[in-house]
Amino acid sequence: MGGSSSDGNWTYGDYLQLPALLELQGENRGVSNDEMHFIIVHQTFELWFKQIIRELTEVRNILGQDLVPEDEIPRACDHLGRTTEIFGLMESQWSVLETLTPQGFLGFRDGLGSASGFESFQMREFEILLGLKNEDRLYGMDPLETFRKLAGNSERDAAILARLEDAASKPSLFDSLMRWISRTPIMGTSYDSEDDASVVTVYVTAHLEAHRLMGEEAASRTSGYGASESEKGVARFAAAQAAAIDFLKPDGEISRARAGLLFIESYRELPLLTWPRKLIDAMVELEESMVKWRHSHARMVERIMGRRMGTGGTSGVDYLDATSRYRIFKDLWAVRTILVKPQLRPPLENAEFYGYSVEN
Repeated sequence: MGGSSSDGNWTYGDYLQLPALLELQGENRGVSNDEMHFIIVHQTFELWFKQIIRELTEVRNILGQDLVPEDEIPRACDHLGRTTEIFGLMESQWSVLETLTPQGFLGFRDGLGSASGFESFQMREFEILLGLKNEDRLYGMDPLETFRKLAGNSERDAAILARLEDAASKPSLFDSLMRWISRTPIMGTSYDSEDDASVVTVYVTAHLEAHRLMGEEAASRTSGYGASESEKGVARFAAAQAAAIDFLKPDGEISRARAGLLFIESYRELPLLTWPRKLIDAMVELEESMVKWRHSHARMVERIMGRRMGTGGTSGVDYLDATSRYRIFKDLWAVRTILVKPQLRPPLENAEFYGYSVEN
């Protein structure tokens, strides 16, 4: 398998650009085995980040269309599924890094200077692309501030800042998803029909009433544990009802997107809702895989460097633990809290619209 790239007859090394790739691990400056191991793991992360950005951008672009072709939803699910598998693979990579001993890390830590994973511009890019808001970050910090400070160092740093600012100026994946979900047909009506608002209002009102009844039933079951526990139960379920109302009617107005999300989750068995349900599940699985990856990162750091300050000046493990509590797709998680059991769901109307017959 000889030849060169110039005539299209690649060798394995040419195709993967191995000579250039294998010169990037610091051997020219005499790194130890431990430090090379550390570099390779993090370089591998960055390569996967590059792929993650490609996959998520494709999903965002699919969902961001004014009219999303139904046959493109399975493709979006495939991109999300691959990204989830990548995060699962990256989570397992932390166990490789855990073979580095605390003393082994301290042997080269000073050589890192102030370099920190916090400066990974690709990680910031996919967080922005997903839809992580600054107010949801620890201390509400703006991650671009670091790159604004670096932008004056070189043209490359300026280009990185421009790339991140461009990502921040576009709709996020979560924004695009909720915009698409907001067009979900509810009880057989189209989101742009004249009677849609009234149908959605009736549906949301009926669901909230079912949620209230389910809470009252649950509260009554606690009455046998004594007056004190009964009062606590009533208070808890009253708070849950208030939270359900606030979720579906933020600022007193029904959220069409959240109503659509609730409808999909409540009537998951309907054929027409199969792919929307799969897409939502794929988004939840993606975020779950990210949370596990962040949590494993924190445990690896705690094991190797204890609770000392991070190289970038962060609080180290405490900071990483805080990032593992980040949630981007909050609505997808929150809707699960307000579901009611199947027998209490509002009766389905226009069942035939969803490719489902009550008689079957």
